[in-house]
Amino acid sequence: LYGCLIGALAGGYLTKHISRKFTLILSAILFTVSAWGSGIADSLSQLVIYRIIGGLGVGMASLAAPMYIAEVSPPRDRGRMVSYYQLAVVIGFFTVFLATYFIGGGDTQNMTPEAIEELHKHNVTQGWRIMLWSELVPALAFLVLLFTVPHSPRWLMLKGRAEEAKSVLARITSSEQEASDEFSEIAESLSKTPSPNMAMLFTKGIGFALFLGVMLSIFQQITGINAILYYGAEIFSNALGYGPEDALKQQLWLGAVNLIFTFIAIYTVDSWGRKPLFITGTIGMFLGLSILGLTIYTQQMGVISLLAILLFIGSFAMSMGPVVWVMLSEMFPNNVRSLAMSIAVAAQWLFNALVANSFPLVNESTLNQHSFNGALPYFIFAFFCVVAMFFVWRLVPETKGKTLEQMEDLWRRDS
Repeated sequence: LYGCLIGALAGGYLTKHISRKFTLILSAILFTVSAWGSGIADSLSQLVIYRIIGGLGVGMASLAAPMYIAEVSPPRDRGRMVSYYQLAVVIGFFTVFLATYFIGGGDTQNMTPEAIEELHKHNVTQGWRIMLWSELVPALAFLVLLFTVPHSPRWLMLKGRAEEAKSVLARITSSEQEASDEFSEIAESLSKTPSPNMAMLFTKGIGFALFLGVMLSIFQQITGINAILYYGAEIFSNALGYGPEDALKQQLWLGAVNLIFTFIAIYTVDSWGRKPLFITGTIGMFLGLSILGLTIYTQQMGVISLLAILLFIGSFAMSMGPVVWVMLSEMFPNNVRSLAMSIAVAAQWLFNALVANSFPLVNESTLNQHSFNGALPYFIFAFFCVVAMFFVWRLVPETKGKTLEQMEDLWRRDS
């Protein structure tokens, strides 16, 4: 996760100077090196180094991918197209749950104690290596396929390569007129905005956009999604009373619900709008976390607890998960998009790491165990859902249907 933080910050420079496309290619190379090296590591320090290398790639890709998608998508479909980024993340989570389950031996309920012991020995010596090497398949596919995509037309325009930008726009728009109109809008936008620098981020309008982007990133993490995804098996085992085998099966439910509800976001984000979808989903997240917390606090864990977790996951998947990425990718002006988005995405990875590291500490604290019966983390997450909902309702403008250049005019009016 800390590699992701550094990668996101570096991605701001790289996406501007070497292009969105080449930044993604570099991230794919880092994925491949990380997967190979993690699998051959023969010490903890080697494993940590290769995981940090992988984190650098994830941080770069988490910035460059939604930015690139937004810059090649027509305004009417941009929300749906950027939501495909979140869909890819969710499919990845679900695939990892499945891969881990089956690489680890699958259903062990009917195995003899001797067979389980033998499987455990295999996983300790080789199973974990196979799990990490399995990343090579998507990493190499990503690397190869990236060579088939064009450069972003907005990056080409930033670099003065107007003819290449026209050629790309002709490929990704539905008519010559649409390509011509979009080219003119991009050119006009760049002519209005001076060369990017750090000081631009603190002008009134752009500074407010950056503040919103950073806060959206923070809310996406401090409402608990990754704590529950990372520690799902432990939550099911400890809080809900499931055995290890059942816990892995329940975690598959998390991945499946995450996947299904992401499709709801894809088909509603451009019709409902960003704000209504965000607010509706955040209410569902609050309810899910509150119910889960109450069942743990009253020591009445069971099916209701499981349904509460699934309500939280589904609500996140249809709202805060994809909507934050959509808004981050479209809310910053062309000239500062790389720099501003790298700061917002870095904030996301920073708070991802902070929540991932603090969740076990809060969960195991004396206050939580003695005064809240283990429910305190979920009540904290629920509180931040309410804060996020009011923040978006009062401060965040609707961006549905606007071109990237129209969004830029919105911040310029506020300057």
